[in-house]
Order: sequence, then structure tokens, then C-alpha cells
Amino acid sequence: MQHIPKPAVAALLLNTTIWGLSWTGMRALEGMGLHPLWATAAIFVGCAAMLLALKRRDIPQLLRHPELLGVALATGLTNAAFNVAIAYGDVVRVILLFYLMPIWTVVLARVVLHEAITPRSLGRVALGLGGAVIVLYQPRLGLPLPQTLPDWMAVLGGLSFAINNVLLRRLHGVSDGARAIAMLSGGATLACLLGVVFSLSGLVAWPVAVPGAAWPLVGVWAVLFLVSNLCLQYGVARLPANITAVVMLAEILVASLSAWLLGAAELRPQDLIGGALIIAAPWLIRDRRAAAPSAA
Repeated sequence: MQHIPKPAVAALLLNTTIWGLSWTGMRALEGMGLHPLWATAAIFVGCAAMLLALKRRDIPQLLRHPELLGVALATGLTNAAFNVAIAYGDVVRVILLFYLMPIWTVVLARVVLHEAITPRSLGRVALGLGGAVIVLYQPRLGLPLPQTLPDWMAVLGGLSFAINNVLLRRLHGVSDGARAIAMLSGGATLACLLGVVFSLSGLVAWPVAVPGAAWPLVGVWAVLFLVSNLCLQYGVARLPANITAVVMLAEILVASLSAWLLGAAELRPQDLIGGALIIAAPWLIRDRRAAAPSAA
């Protein structure tokens, strides 16, 4: 039976908890006049600056491991695509399409990491995705198939996130600090570029009239996302990619529960049922034999 390190799962759950609550920060900042794209850029710039100050000794590893450029690009593309989708698309459809990510992860883990696609790994993905569909299903939205540009951006974001997680697993021998620097720097760079492009096009307001009260909140979320990223580094490097993908689905449950508790959504029986499936998926279906994935 495959051993699943509990600290690694706990780290990923903390990561998903922070991301599942991030809608509260984005909504508050948008209410203060800071568009989500610029809020993301400001938060990730803050994250990257703090991490560079804390992990200066890991910077030389960026030159020794050029593969980290792929991590930076995948992270930046994930954030950029997701934020474009969430800003201009139907939120429920965007989340559902983004969380097709475990499907991409299973395939990529096979190609890049040589992780076997076993009936049990497929069962974990099916159970987790089944829970996600139960939580997010709304009859008026129809089948979760891409129809608009935001839909396709959500799919692209999920694919990029799967690539990111598989690359992090492949680079498990690189320090957590170096991987985190690559991720946060990539996220900050592409978020800034996206903000500039959309602002120049007139679709997004420049952040010139934002009240001072917004910036402490940006700082708080920069710290939270820094903690979240370090937890992601720890968890992804120590778990098979297909289990990581399923555990990450817990973000859907966190977002649903937090929205209900704060009066932004109604908690339905299907949320409880689907959430239970999402959380239980990595534990109910386990491989009989441990198989250390190759990093080749």
C-alpha cells in the first residue's frame, strides 16, 4: 500500500485553504477600486520581494537549473489565464473548467514523471472530479464544455497548473526556496504584463486612484500567498502528482463553505456530499504497492 505522507497532505490543504479564501481579499480590494488583475500583480510582487529577501542563498540555483524557467512560465500563465477568466467569465463555469486539472495531471505525470496510470489513480481522479461536479453543478449552466474565451482561458489555466505541479515534482531535488522564487517571480512578472496590456487597451482601470487602506490588505495577502506557495512546494515535492491533483480539489470545498459562512452563498446538501468525496478521494483509493516516480 502506497504511503501518503500526512505532513505533505496537510501542507497542500493549507495551500488550498488560503486559495479557497482568496475570493474575500479580491472582493474587498475590488471594492476599494483595485481591479483583480492589478491586485494579483501587487500581491505577487510583494510575495516575490519577501521571498527574495528570505531566500537569497537559493538565487544561484536559478542559474544552475534552467528548468525552473518552465516553472515560472507555467505559474505566470496559470495566474494570468485564471484571473482573465474569473474577471470576465461566469465564476462557476471558470472554476469547474479550471479543475479539470487532475485529468491533465494524470497524463502529464505519465509522460514526464513516468508515473503509471493505474485503475486506482484513475479512480482517485474520478472520485475527486465527481465530487467537484456535484459541488459546482447548476442545471442552468449545462455541460462544462468551453464555449467562450473566458472558458478557454480557464481550461488553459488548469492545464498550466497541472504542468506546474508536474514540473515541481520533477524538480524535487531543487530547494523549496529556489522553486518558490521561480513561481512567485513568474507570477508577478506575467500579472504585471497582463495588467499593463489590459489597462492600455482600456479594459482595466490603472491603479492610480486606489485608497491607502487597500495597500495593507495587499500586504496581508502577500504574506498569506507566500505561506501558501511554500506549502505547495513542500507538498508537491513529496506526493505523487495524481494524489496532489486530487487533494488540490479541496479548494472548492473551502470556497463554498467560506462563502456560506460569510453570507455570500447558500450551503446545499450537494456541497456536503461533493466535499466529502473530494476530501476522501486520496484516502479511499490507494495503490497496493509504493512506486517511487522517476524524475528522469
